[in-house]
Amino acid sequence: MLALYYYPGNASLLPHMMLREIGVPFEMRLVDRNQNAQKSAEYLKLNPNGRIPVLVDDEFVLFETVAIALYLADKFPEAGLAPALGTKERAEFNKWMVHLTNTPQAEYRAWFYPHEHVIDEAAAPAVKQGAEQRLYRMFDVISEQLGDKTWLLGDHFSAADLFLFMLIRWGRGMPRPPRTIPNLNALAERVIARPAVQSALEAEGLKAPVF
Repeated sequence: MLALYYYPGNASLLPHMMLREIGVPFEMRLVDRNQNAQKSAEYLKLNPNGRIPVLVDDEFVLFETVAIALYLADKFPEAGLAPALGTKERAEFNKWMVHLTNTPQAEYRAWFYPHEHVIDEAAAPAVKQGAEQRLYRMFDVISEQLGDKTWLLGDHFSAADLFLFMLIRWGRGMPRPPRTIPNLNALAERVIARPAVQSALEAEGLKAPVF
């Protein structure tokens, strides 16, 4: 049995949406960040970094969001959430997954938690502002790459689109949210219209405006 350790709206939303798209049975196990449960001794046995999500597949335990996403895509290839291994399309998919996790997702860490990046708390606002400006540029570049394509891979929907949707959603509180970029807004609207995505959002209690 698959089990996903999650917190609503967290990075666990990506594998959650994927599991709904795949359509296999799975358990959702809440890690209550309000109670700092991700730092509990029990949870640290699953992920010593104390971050969410974790996927458990019988006795196999996996953490890191993109590692979980790739595992699910390869375990259930019939779901079509990633192109076939060894193809140029798969290389393009891998490029997007690596870019999204290494670039905007990593930058969000400084935007949401600027105090983690400073010794002097007085410098935290400047760190947040710098991260914000870098995120603007990152989303502008992604928008340029997306262009008028339906999905990041062209006509083929993939887990990369779910990932980008999650990152667009995270920026809804920014002064210039990613949704204000027409290409990104159009992709996010297509993603949110998918029944599996709506089911995941409802299960996590994520209300409108979602992004």
